[in-house]
Amino acid sequence: MEKLKLFIKAVYAGFMIGIGGTIYLSVEHKVIGSLLFSFGLLTIVTQGFALYTGRIGFVSSVKQLPDMAVIIAGNYLGTFLSAAVCRAAGLNIDAAGIVQKKLENSPLPVFFLSVLCGVMMYLAIDNYKKSKNLVFVSLPVMIFILAGFEHSVANMFYFHLAGAYSPNAFFYLALMILGNGIGAKLFDLKNALPDEES
Repeated sequence: MEKLKLFIKAVYAGFMIGIGGTIYLSVEHKVIGSLLFSFGLLTIVTQGFALYTGRIGFVSSVKQLPDMAVIIAGNYLGTFLSAAVCRAAGLNIDAAGIVQKKLENSPLPVFFLSVLCGVMMYLAIDNYKKSKNLVFVSLPVMIFILAGFEHSVANMFYFHLAGAYSPNAFFYLALMILGNGIGAKLFDLKNALPDEES
């Protein structure tokens, strides 16, 4: 039952990232689009939904890894549903150009762009947990979008919207998932360090 609840929360999170991606693709101004995209993550953190890139950095034991698999599956389904709704609604948005650019990039740059996005996402959630200030959620989202960092769940939505289901697309998604996780965990290592007073 707990896994099912987690999966449902992950579907909601994926759907909201899809909404963010829809907004981003719908406006011409990139800065405005990146700001509006952050509504997806703002909703996820305030509603307690389960987003892979927001949770992986806080995994503290191997026993929690199966939960990450559940979240990834839920996020994937949620982004699929949001893309399907966009197509059914006849929205005039197109992700083909974005997806083509991502798939034409070499794996190593994609990996490091994914690591950098993982850092931004970890900081967004960690800073929000400590301050409850929503600005700390919006700014990292804007940064990763405007800098071209690779967010695995956002890319799930773009790939769904573009109908990109090739082996190469799944390889890149897996690479982005790995990079996001490593980036998040790199910044979580500070919690393993001894306190300054000790």
